[in-house]
Amino acid sequence: MNATSTGALLLCRADPETVRPLAHLLREQMLLTRAGEEWSVLVPEGKPWRTGGAGQEAAEPVDRVLGGWATALAVGSAWPVLALWWDADRAGYTLAAGFRRPVGYVWLGDGTPVGEDEAMRTFAARLGLDPVLDLQALEELSRPDPDADADARLRGLLAVLTRTGLTLPAGLTPGASGDRLRSVAEARPGTERVAWAGWRDAVRVELDAVESSRVGPWVRGPRARAIAAVQLAAGLPLLLWGARRRSGGWVAAGALLLVQGALGLAYERARAGAER
Repeated sequence: MNATSTGALLLCRADPETVRPLAHLLREQMLLTRAGEEWSVLVPEGKPWRTGGAGQEAAEPVDRVLGGWATALAVGSAWPVLALWWDADRAGYTLAAGFRRPVGYVWLGDGTPVGEDEAMRTFAARLGLDPVLDLQALEELSRPDPDADADARLRGLLAVLTRTGLTLPAGLTPGASGDRLRSVAEARPGTERVAWAGWRDAVRVELDAVESSRVGPWVRGPRARAIAAVQLAAGLPLLLWGARRRSGGWVAAGALLLVQGALGLAYERARAGAER
């Protein structure tokens, strides 16, 4: 894999203030900026998919890293996360939404589609796109076209999403290198750096987010306890599975689930105790 031609973006259907607390828990340095009225974009500063040097084990492919990150963000939120990724040989996307199985699609570098048609239909449904016009445009991306390479396919996908209010900042385009994406994001007014500051600060930030969230009654009661229990039950095996595979993205997903579940139960108990 040629790391200089590899790039990735995480598109979150929420404003930066909402995305920031969960982005901290990925334990990765990223740049966060607005991408339209209802969207934000995270640009990785590092390159965890970079191939190791002589005598080192090769890093994970970029699609696996981004899939883990998207899942980690989605399971702890009420908004979908779309990961876009590309390298010298392929390009594609992964859409994660809550606890549902992520859906993705892949194109070879020359634009040859190698994904499942059903993925496009699921993609449209989960993002609430028009089941006729938008789906027709998406299905065109899954058909052979000798004039459209992989980068053009991703640009076509983004063009459909502009109807949802997504507006990527100029320069954050598929096919650009990670260094180029980072420099563009850094120069954009309002961009902020998201960096890991340790579990204590992460817990404090997450509790502050819960206190100020607009989720309302869903952060309390039997439903909240059930969701927290599911997060704990799913987080540990996912964390162990990711550790065995040395998958940083899936380790982050498992860790985030554990933190979300533990904080959910702790918050419920603390608030119940304060009301006695």
